[in-house]
Amino acid sequence: MNRNALKVQKMKFAALLVTLLAWSIAPAASAEIATPDDTARFLAGLSPSADSPLVALTKDAAWQQHANYLNSIFGQQERNHLARVRAFSKARLGTTHDTMLYMFSGPDALHAVAFFPSASNYVMSGLEPAGDIPPLTSLPRGTVQRTLRNLEVEMNSLLSISFFITKNMRSQLNTGPVYGTLPVIYVFLARSGKTIHETKFVNLDSEGNERAPNDPGVKSTAKGVKIVFSAGEGPMQTLYYFSTNLANDGVKNSGFLAFCEKLGPADSFVKSASYLLHSGNFSTVRNFMLDHSATILQDDSGIPVRYFDRKTWQLQPFGRYSGPIAIFAQHYQPQMAEVFRKGQSIPMDFGLGYRWRLNDSNLLLAQKMAEPKPN
Repeated sequence: MNRNALKVQKMKFAALLVTLLAWSIAPAASAEIATPDDTARFLAGLSPSADSPLVALTKDAAWQQHANYLNSIFGQQERNHLARVRAFSKARLGTTHDTMLYMFSGPDALHAVAFFPSASNYVMSGLEPAGDIPPLTSLPRGTVQRTLRNLEVEMNSLLSISFFITKNMRSQLNTGPVYGTLPVIYVFLARSGKTIHETKFVNLDSEGNERAPNDPGVKSTAKGVKIVFSAGEGPMQTLYYFSTNLANDGVKNSGFLAFCEKLGPADSFVKSASYLLHSGNFSTVRNFMLDHSATILQDDSGIPVRYFDRKTWQLQPFGRYSGPIAIFAQHYQPQMAEVFRKGQSIPMDFGLGYRWRLNDSNLLLAQKMAEPKPN
């Protein structure tokens, strides 16, 4: 190759590098801001509305690969897990309430709406930040691509073994400009067939009142997001996620339990909760759930059986209780084993919790009995 030809080739290569660099740092599409629903659908690998500014981004190979991957994995989830969860809900959770409490949930909106599809208010909580989703059209294309890949990684454990791994969430949900639980919640709602109408960030004051994040004089330790959605043309439903410490010293003055109390009797759900409710450090939230729940559906990482007064609670076991996995072996419950031996446990056709494999999972449905009417 002569010197001139080599020079031309180098110039072409340099131009290509400049083009690729410009593409990776250029805004993804336009300055228009997509609706919350279109943003959720885009992140979930579902086509946004035809007039959405995000449509241009769906032409990228990275988004199409993301969509194909989520179509495959959520298709498997629907066939092998979620359809069975919904069938369980319909058959076993006939009487439900307007409020659903999911303590230690992280961003697991998927199971919240599958087990309790008719709730008016969902209240989820964890230590992970609610995060943010800046307008995707303002981000470089390379950042959007990394966001899609990060979401796949963040959701992997829940979609494969039914729970989030806490230590992984701490790092995964704090990465990049699109971070926190909100993007994952968006994906789960969109993939559950929900339409998102409104999203706004909210804080709680010490009395459990909703306050705007920028309200002067309010120092909140319960910071979150409020999402209004519906199933098609169905009634409006609201999902709250609060980043807050549920240990006794944290929950005492956060206003979180005061907020929950205002929503009335609740159906509570607990799974894969690191057995925190077995600890004296979480007695406040444990007692709150016992006092304010009409129904508690939980695996054995929830409230220990010994705290359920049998004159107040009716217990129905499901599946098989073989004790905690090795890392939590100290939380074995002889009384739970007795309930499963004597309580005519009903088989489960899906896996859940730390013992997520089929025929190795357990659930306990605790229903508060009506108080006898005075003579």
